[in-house]
Amino acid sequence: MTRWIATIVVLLLLAFVPLSCRPQGLKVGSKKFTESVILGEMLKSLAEDAGTPTTHYRELGGTKLVFQALLNGDVDVYPEYTGTIAEEILGSDAAASPGAMEAALGERGVLLSRPLGFNNTYALAMLATRADELGIERISDLARHPDLVFGFGNEFMDRQDGWPNLQQRYQLPQREVRGLDHDLAYRQLNLGSIDVTDAYTTDAKISAYELRLLEDDLNYFPRYDALLLIRQDLASRFPQVMSSLLRLEGAVSEAEMMAANSRVELDQISETQVAAEFLRAKLGVTATIEKDSLLRRVTERTIEHLDLVRKSLIPAILLAIPLGIVAAKSARSGQFILAVVGVVQTIPSLALLVILMPVMAALGLASVGLGSSTAVTALMLYSLLPIVRNTFSGLRSVAGEYYETAAALGLPAGYRLANIELPLASRSILSGIKTAAVINVGFATLGALIGAGGYGQPIITGIRLNDTGTILEGAIPAALLALAVQGGFELSERVFVPRGLRIRRGD
Repeated sequence: MTRWIATIVVLLLLAFVPLSCRPQGLKVGSKKFTESVILGEMLKSLAEDAGTPTTHYRELGGTKLVFQALLNGDVDVYPEYTGTIAEEILGSDAAASPGAMEAALGERGVLLSRPLGFNNTYALAMLATRADELGIERISDLARHPDLVFGFGNEFMDRQDGWPNLQQRYQLPQREVRGLDHDLAYRQLNLGSIDVTDAYTTDAKISAYELRLLEDDLNYFPRYDALLLIRQDLASRFPQVMSSLLRLEGAVSEAEMMAANSRVELDQISETQVAAEFLRAKLGVTATIEKDSLLRRVTERTIEHLDLVRKSLIPAILLAIPLGIVAAKSARSGQFILAVVGVVQTIPSLALLVILMPVMAALGLASVGLGSSTAVTALMLYSLLPIVRNTFSGLRSVAGEYYETAAALGLPAGYRLANIELPLASRSILSGIKTAAVINVGFATLGALIGAGGYGQPIITGIRLNDTGTILEGAIPAALLALAVQGGFELSERVFVPRGLRIRRGD
């Protein structure tokens, strides 16, 4: 028993000893598209110009996730759009006028800046050649072509100002409508796999792919004036920063924003450099750009990824094995436990992250950023099923004569479990842990959706920029780490599985 307690204590220390401190200072957020990241980098540089250390949580998930992070205090400021606020965050009734919008957000502890100077509204886009071929110039013209294939960004598929209400407004008959990543939609459009997608009017890919933006002849889409959403307590916590951030008000024209997007997506210049050059030319702000290297980036991402894995996998092991034991010992509890962990495994990753964020915030834990408790908890939940199921199966497969012999000798139940049943089930349990570990390494890339870092960050960035090299910068190390983890567990079998059980047929 002492050995088991010592093992648990060591595992807990390995899981929860902090490797780094949570960044202090201002926290800027941005969504998972180029324009938002560029604006986030501008905000970071303006805050640092005011003498405040700043962390930029880049490429967070959809609107609901980043707005929830703002409400939780995990983000202090992020760029948003009036149309998104009205339709997606507040609902059009609650934001019928600018004053109503400001009042509704104020009740939630959020301030609005004045517009930054450009309108980036939604539009439907087609290849110009395809639109000419079919004679399509307006959205209403799509009704004449029910066989067209639509492919929209996943967020647009569910937004109040997105596809469902657009289809109803224009009475569009199309039924073959796919949801996919917004950046991938452009590629699918260019390849001819889809005919129509949603676009932002300042997207660089509009000119790059020679797209036609269809006229919104029924005026369905509202204005999407860019502005900043700011926590009300920012002025009291960082009084010197507020005025610096608000220098962006009215400073960015639509042409300038489109040019900045083009430099990032088409010329492959980093968002940090594009933002720094804009601020220097427009506002006279000099931003420091740190030199980077592939080795440093991979090293940092590896540390971040391993941190996510150890914080989530070890608690999953400590929770799942007891759950598997309970499931094996009680038929009624067993079915309930297996059903619950099975259902958790089916919840989409982004949905689970959004569900967990307010829970973590209520507990006073970080919901976004490095070491995010939201990402760790989600990964832990996803790791439970293989360990619980294999523990359950391993214990149920122990031959009946062992139980009969132990009962005949009068051995206590606890002794039988620790010294007979668990050792006999150890190969099955270890196999479940190995499976969970490999799954965990892969799923940990999802942590990048809430700024938790790891190998997912370059993968998300590479997809957004259509940069295969950046994607591989995350994908190859992730695959190698998964192989290393699997090999490590193969070796650990010699330590945790009794020698007699390691002998296979034919040995």
